[in-house]
Amino acid sequence: MKKLFLLLALAVSASAMAQKFEGLAPTPPMGWNSWNTFTTNINEKLVMDMADVMVSSGMKDAGYIYLVLDDGWMAMERDSITGNLVPDPIKFPNGIKKVVDYVHSKGLKFGLYNCAGIKTCAGYPGTRGYEYQDAKQYAAWEIDYLKYDWCYTDGINAKEAYTTMSKALKAAKRPIIFSLCEWGTANPWEWAAPVGHLWRTTGDIFNCFDCIKDYGTWKSLGVTAIIDLRKNIRQYAGPDHWNDMDMMEVGHGMSVNEDRAHFTMWCMLASPLIAGNDLRHMTPETISILTNKDVIAISQDVKGIQAYLEQQVDSVDTWIKPLASNELAVCFMNRSAKPVKISYDFTKHPVNDSVSKMVVDFSKQEFSIIDVWNKKPAGNTGKVFETEVQSHDVVLIRLKPAVITPAKNKKRK
Repeated sequence: MKKLFLLLALAVSASAMAQKFEGLAPTPPMGWNSWNTFTTNINEKLVMDMADVMVSSGMKDAGYIYLVLDDGWMAMERDSITGNLVPDPIKFPNGIKKVVDYVHSKGLKFGLYNCAGIKTCAGYPGTRGYEYQDAKQYAAWEIDYLKYDWCYTDGINAKEAYTTMSKALKAAKRPIIFSLCEWGTANPWEWAAPVGHLWRTTGDIFNCFDCIKDYGTWKSLGVTAIIDLRKNIRQYAGPDHWNDMDMMEVGHGMSVNEDRAHFTMWCMLASPLIAGNDLRHMTPETISILTNKDVIAISQDVKGIQAYLEQQVDSVDTWIKPLASNELAVCFMNRSAKPVKISYDFTKHPVNDSVSKMVVDFSKQEFSIIDVWNKKPAGNTGKVFETEVQSHDVVLIRLKPAVITPAKNKKRK
């Protein structure tokens, strides 16, 4: 009996020490965030409109669940008596709970933004010194997701600040996904797995395929710049703890080819799939990219393995992502301004992945090939795979172990 009580006490103690709610993000979270398109120009009607379109466009059915309201939702000052955060009375005349309830009524989940510093990046009240009070407020509003930024944080230790907020959310007793938006400056992938469910690995994204936007005091990064900057931290990603490459720019100014490449690589890299475009004005091409369930299935694979860069030949990168059931996803991404023909001999490119522990010798094991975007068979790994990758585009294939049909027994004479 004493042993049983000791085990129970240890279990309770371990639970009390846990800094985040476990199990909220077994696969990379999917949703929509207001910042990329609207910055602080947000309001009650916008939130409701986006919730409606997330459902009507098929995004909800495809897995996009979180509607996240970014910076600019609050008044410039806290309540003078209680110290609570106050929703902007013009943007949200009926308060935050009104829009939370509306989003929930659509079968979606709701997220809010704040910052670890004394102010948010847009100059609104930050959470420093109010962590437990703000966490209780979020729980009272029944939010499901908190994006926590890193502006106005001079002299603050990142690990300490994010750990404090994580504990505050836990103390508030409402399960909330905690998204650390620290930009990767303090290497959060090395310490944040017990603290949050995802962490930004870079500065802000910019809606271009291959560029860096210089603002003088800081820079935002195009799609390939983000991919290149953090390609060597895949060992830190997995169920309930994800490397976040930032919100997506699909449908926000790039070409269809670039949107497809961007979306595909975010799926390959197991980054959260958080759209940032104006959902009310999507083209059919944008909808077809964002809601492609075969590509999303690669993102949401239960193993949660982030792809690795297998080779770079001229302008074409080859990325491999081990999947469940001994399957693999392979992506050929063309960085150049011209189409490129490729020939890929799988027998010369065995898989020996230290993260997933997957080992494949294609000279001894054959896989069937599915062209994912075109939804058609594309041969098998016993032959050289030949294709053409369009400019700033991808060819994405899925490999499945070939089914070996046993030979029939010969009839005896």
